[in-house]
Amino acid sequence: MPSAVTPQRRSRENSSGEEDSQLSDAGGSSIKRARINLNGDARRTSQSPVLLNGYRPNGSDALQQEKLRAGRSKSKHQPGSIVRVKLANFVTYTAVEFLPGPSLNMVIGPNGTGKSTLVCAICLGLGWGPQHLGRAKDVSEYVKHGEQEATIEIELAGDPKRHGRNPVIKCNIKRENNKSTFSIDGKPSNKKAVIELCKSFTIQIDNLCQFLPQDKVVEFAAMTPVELLRSTQRAVAPQEMLDMHDELKEHRQKQRSIQAKAQADQDALENLENRQRMQADDVQRMRDREVIKERVRLMEASRPFPAYRAAKKSFVEAKKTKKEAIDELDKLKNDVEPSLRVLNAKEEYQRQIEAATNAKRKAVADAEKTADNIDRKLQSLLGRKGELEAEAEAEKNSARETRKDITRTQGTIVALKRQIDEEQPNLDISGYNERIRGKQKANDEAGQKVLDLKRQLIDIGSQGQGKKERIMQAQKDLENLESQAGQRENKLRQASQDTFKAWEWIKKHQDEFEKPVFGPPMVECSVADPRYVDQIETLLQRGQMLMITCQTKNDFKKLGDILHDRLHLAEINMQHMTGTLADFPPPIERDQLGRYGLTGWALDYITGPEPVMAMLCANVRLERTGVGDQDTTPEQFELLQNGPIENWVTRRSSYKIVRRREYGPSATSTNVRDVRRAQVWTNQPIDMGAKRDLQENIEGWTGEITELKSEAATAQKVIEELRNTIRETTEEIRDLQTEKAGKQKLLSELRALPTKLAQQVEKLATAQQSISELRQRLAQIKEKQDQLTQERAETAIEYVGAVETLQACHLEVYEAEIMLIEANSDLATLAEKNAAQKELLVLKGREVEHLDKEVARLRNAATHLLQKVKEVMALVSEQGDTALDDHIKALSEEQTSEQLEEEIESEKARLELMHEGNDRGVIKEFESREKRIATLRTNLEGLKEDLEQAGERIQGIRERWEPELDRLVGLISRSFGENMKEIGCAGEVGVSKEDDFENWSIKILVKFRETEPLTALDSHRQSGGERAVSTIFYLMSLQSLTRSPFRVVDEINQGMDPRNERLVHRRMVGIACGGDGLLRDSAAENHHEVNGVNGVERSFDSVTVGNGDGGDVFGDGGERGEGGGGKGVPQSQYFLITPKLLPSLTYARGMRVLCIASGEYMPEVSDKVDFRGCVDLARGLRREVAVR
Repeated sequence: MPSAVTPQRRSRENSSGEEDSQLSDAGGSSIKRARINLNGDARRTSQSPVLLNGYRPNGSDALQQEKLRAGRSKSKHQPGSIVRVKLANFVTYTAVEFLPGPSLNMVIGPNGTGKSTLVCAICLGLGWGPQHLGRAKDVSEYVKHGEQEATIEIELAGDPKRHGRNPVIKCNIKRENNKSTFSIDGKPSNKKAVIELCKSFTIQIDNLCQFLPQDKVVEFAAMTPVELLRSTQRAVAPQEMLDMHDELKEHRQKQRSIQAKAQADQDALENLENRQRMQADDVQRMRDREVIKERVRLMEASRPFPAYRAAKKSFVEAKKTKKEAIDELDKLKNDVEPSLRVLNAKEEYQRQIEAATNAKRKAVADAEKTADNIDRKLQSLLGRKGELEAEAEAEKNSARETRKDITRTQGTIVALKRQIDEEQPNLDISGYNERIRGKQKANDEAGQKVLDLKRQLIDIGSQGQGKKERIMQAQKDLENLESQAGQRENKLRQASQDTFKAWEWIKKHQDEFEKPVFGPPMVECSVADPRYVDQIETLLQRGQMLMITCQTKNDFKKLGDILHDRLHLAEINMQHMTGTLADFPPPIERDQLGRYGLTGWALDYITGPEPVMAMLCANVRLERTGVGDQDTTPEQFELLQNGPIENWVTRRSSYKIVRRREYGPSATSTNVRDVRRAQVWTNQPIDMGAKRDLQENIEGWTGEITELKSEAATAQKVIEELRNTIRETTEEIRDLQTEKAGKQKLLSELRALPTKLAQQVEKLATAQQSISELRQRLAQIKEKQDQLTQERAETAIEYVGAVETLQACHLEVYEAEIMLIEANSDLATLAEKNAAQKELLVLKGREVEHLDKEVARLRNAATHLLQKVKEVMALVSEQGDTALDDHIKALSEEQTSEQLEEEIESEKARLELMHEGNDRGVIKEFESREKRIATLRTNLEGLKEDLEQAGERIQGIRERWEPELDRLVGLISRSFGENMKEIGCAGEVGVSKEDDFENWSIKILVKFRETEPLTALDSHRQSGGERAVSTIFYLMSLQSLTRSPFRVVDEINQGMDPRNERLVHRRMVGIACGGDGLLRDSAAENHHEVNGVNGVERSFDSVTVGNGDGGDVFGDGGERGEGGGGKGVPQSQYFLITPKLLPSLTYARGMRVLCIASGEYMPEVSDKVDFRGCVDLARGLRREVAVR
């Protein structure tokens, strides 16, 4: 195949152990090395392959090669097995082609060469996703570094019945869009079609029993027995078995659901029936009560009917009585008509006289009213006269007062004119102002001097305070030099100024926190035994020694804000710690440490506050770190390496064991570092030089303070003198201002005299004008008085006329009243004569009137009752109340309302004697419960039938599925037991059968020692190596039953001890290759080194070498797709990935070993190297050495 550029690989020492880590290209071409011949010349050669020590193959080697090739079996690949895998720009490979055999394929090579890359290529190339690999999540991450596209090409063995040739699946992965595209036999396709093709070959990449990548080994070990049963069925059973299992689980779940529902319905039915029995008597009594209540309701509803019949009867009788009374009244009127005619005429005359008399009386009343009105007018005019006289007197009094004001105003005017004529004094205002400003300026200058002196005093005080604080700090430093705690604080200040400042602030403000805040372990803790101080300080890093511990979240947040935002401290380490030392127990008791060469735990040798100690345990694990005073011996180291202690420190070294649990308990590494000399928790002598410096500083600062006090006293004295001067000047300024104000007031008054004079003159004129107006008003009042006198005279004459009219009206009234008396007398005489007849007529009329009202009343009552009857009948028709309708029809015509009411009262009395309750609710509930009982009984019958049908379905499926499952698991168990027996152990596999098919599981029992019984395989009883052996044997037990054309297991042998690995390898070869042609590796008998590479003699079907350049050398080049198969039984293809091989292993001619050769020494053209020739040459040389 064409050559490709080989990227420069990392050296073995720098490899990380990750098998498929991507490597960047370091150069454009590989380094071509010249071969060294026997003479030592460096030259290039194209002859037959030469070993690194200079030997070439000879004729005997060719003969050996022919023998090996003749011994190969000729079995072919099963349909669906992998014939070829070709990669380009995939993970670490630029180009490579793998040609696996049809049976067991061992892929070997050092870590990081790309063994697991083949596993990744199989998974992704066949359409499954990266989630089944447990590595990168995106397919684009599998493209080689520096490239944009990767290619995977996989050729599967075709089924002759379905395929004319082997299907070739090609997958292109593009980095840019993180997408994969597929093609089948060169035709574009999609991922779904590729997976369908693979499933047609029963390829199950997602089944860990068939495809177990390196990063899924832990996941397989963690698989539950239930999951293992499903994976096993997928691996060895037809799809029908899985479908039947799923159907059984589904039917069992439905059966459980039906059973639960049936049980719930049965419980509910029993509960309801019990309640029915308990309430039956009460319900019957309540029903009787309901019957009575219904009868009462019907009778109450029928009340209008007898009442209407009675009212109608009364109305007819009253109407008849009224007609008889009217007839009698008419007959009586005819009898008394002549006598009444005279009486009526006299009554008419009396009414006329009475009307005339009333008219005369009204005329008298009107005349009296008119006279009264005129009299009131006279009285009003008299009152108006008095008002005018009072008004005139008031005007006269006002005139007298005005004349007095005129006299006073005239005197004031004369006095003001005299003052104006006098000479005005002079006032120098500017002189006063100048003198005041001068004195004020002197005060301001003195005040400024006082302020300057005060500032000087403040500066002196600040300097003195600063020097006092320095003296106090120096004295404190002197004390600290002589105390251990002080020495630690000095060390804290030297280690971190920010942490020291933070701790000083915390000590002064502890009361501001919810709980105490503790300082760094450097000052809070100490080592009890000085012999172990070096070991303890070695365990702690600088940040842990400076860690401040808070006990609450609020304190942690508050302190962080203060230290960073307010104090602006940068180098601060803080931790919130709520746990106690009880939360950190040691792994073993202290008295057991002696066997490991340790004297105690690190926590035993350090003392301090509990929160600080808990913080150190959380960060440094002091409670799990052992301490010893002597170096660890090899025996003790072996014990510690396999024991529960991972950290310990001795007199000279500190140890830390790192365990890789995914590779088993034996995969460990140990970090060792030297113990450093303690710097913090040590008792050092006092620094005398520092002490002398502090004492000298204190003396110097004390002298400076004395000088500052003297300067302050002098300044204070000058301030007092200036203050006295300011007070005196202030008094002088106040006197000048008072004198100036008095003279200014006098001048203002003199300047106001002309204005006052003008005001008085104006006031005099106003008073004189007022006198003139008073005279006019008095004249007007006089005129009004004259008019009032004339009006009074006219009103008096009018009053006399009104009195005369009133007298005439009285005379007319007297005459009319006399005539009325005569008419009344005549009428009384006639009425007395006809009184008996008239009374009889009135009585009969009243009787008729009363009967008329009674008829109307009875008519209304009957009409009202008739309306009620109609309403009842309408309600019966509307509601369909047949009971009420029947009751009304059955009413007796003779029944009265009183009889009906008596029956109603009687029934109500019976109700009162019966228990009263929520009858309607109880009966309704009883009837509803009866319906529910009937429904539940019907449901239970249906559920019983459903249960029988579900049981029949389960039994039918189980009879087909369970025997086949027992048969398959029995075959697996026999194979598993034989495998375990081959290594001197025992094992069996069974099915744990539960009532719920969801919980059926595979149960693996193993025994690795003769003295112990068979026990279930789990992570608690067996070691990691024993679990690995059991796992690989279980997978191997599926080999003969597997329906998958190939199986992949990546590094399953990690964690096994050499014995188990050797036995497992032998068994695997025997199963995978059918047991024929097993060869023994002769390296154990004839072992020698060839340039540092073990020369191992093995029998190979072919040797395939893949490298980063894409090189591939197939041994014979003409036997692709062929391999060994034992005893003519076709075997599944098997891929075993491993980074190491033990010597003296067993091999078979049917297996193929794929050696990953990759690195900077690979040639550009792969077919230039004949690896098979190298192997044959090495075998020949070893035989020659053995013969000699």
